[in-house]
Amino acid sequence: MIPVRFTGARGTITVDAAPGDRLLDVAQAADQPLEGTCEGAMACSTCHVIVDPADFDRLPLASDMEEDMLDLAAGATRTSRLACQIILDESLSGLAVSIPAEARDTRRR
Repeated sequence: MIPVRFTGARGTITVDAAPGDRLLDVAQAADQPLEGTCEGAMACSTCHVIVDPADFDRLPLASDMEEDMLDLAAGATRTSRLACQIILDESLSGLAVSIPAEARDTRRR
């Protein structure tokens, strides 16, 4: 299993993910407020996360298309990524991400 730490308005939790899981799916299963409106098609930025700077260089580079979507993300930083584009493997064990304060999840009413 691959431990992943999420920090957001509701505190910090660590969950276990399986190799090959998408970070977006792991976050949603852990009840994190990442909407993922486009379901990973990179047509929105509703799964925007901020990767801990200590972990950022462990991720593959973002594609130009992902960078374009991040330009639209509220509260984007140098270490911002789209959770739908992060596929977890053992090299990302202990990955820490923050859910931006601006995150809104319309799945929650």
